[in-house]
Amino acid sequence: MTRKQRRLTLIGAAAVVLASAAGLILYALNDQIVFFQTPTDVVAKQIPSGQRIRLGGLVEEGSIERSDDARVSFRVTDTANTVPVTYVGILPDLFREGQGVVTEGIVGPDGIFRADNVLAKHDENYVPKEVADALKAQGVWKGDEATAQ
Repeated sequence: MTRKQRRLTLIGAAAVVLASAAGLILYALNDQIVFFQTPTDVVAKQIPSGQRIRLGGLVEEGSIERSDDARVSFRVTDTANTVPVTYVGILPDLFREGQGVVTEGIVGPDGIFRADNVLAKHDENYVPKEVADALKAQGVWKGDEATAQ
């Protein structure tokens, strides 16, 4: 074997090892990847029940219902479509009607989104970038009074 052939063999073996490592990493992370969806996406794509997603939009006015066992039901809207959400736990202090929210969880077989994590805006000017982009695409973005970050 010449020097050039040994070098090419070594480079080829290194490429196979790196490709295998990258494939194993992507396979391991496949269950951890969570995609962002708006209510319109959830309705249009008919997300299968049990699939983990992030649902973002605005908390619909007059939709928050609290029960004694720390269960909260509300609806998330992007002004075109609405998805009902249930959550058990303590909500962020800034969670309220008409504000931006990102929830993480699964869509149940009954079409109700069961959130296990709720994130509310952190100051008066924040709207999640994905929510802002979805609202801009629908033409309901309120302009420069809110800043997407």
